[in-house]
Amino acid sequence: MTDHFRPRVRYVIGPDGSPLTVADLPPRDTKRWVIRRKAEVVAAVRGGLISLDEACERYTLTVDEFLSWQRSIDKHGLPGLRATRIQEYRGG
Repeated sequence: MTDHFRPRVRYVIGPDGSPLTVADLPPRDTKRWVIRRKAEVVAAVRGGLISLDEACERYTLTVDEFLSWQRSIDKHGLPGLRATRIQEYRGG
């Protein structure tokens, strides 16, 4: 895998426009995934702060679950991550 050879970035721009470091990421034992936390993890992976594999391992996520967050942001912006609105955004 090329992930091992890619230099690690120190921070990325988070969903609120501020710098986001590994220390700023949600705790490993996060159980309640609010919009902001999901968006922070997506921003961290997209920006190269952590890899997809690291994110899935760190937060006990499946790749499909992470990719669904990413697709929701791409399609609907941050409101697409709102769990109570999932049917509305998915056309349900």
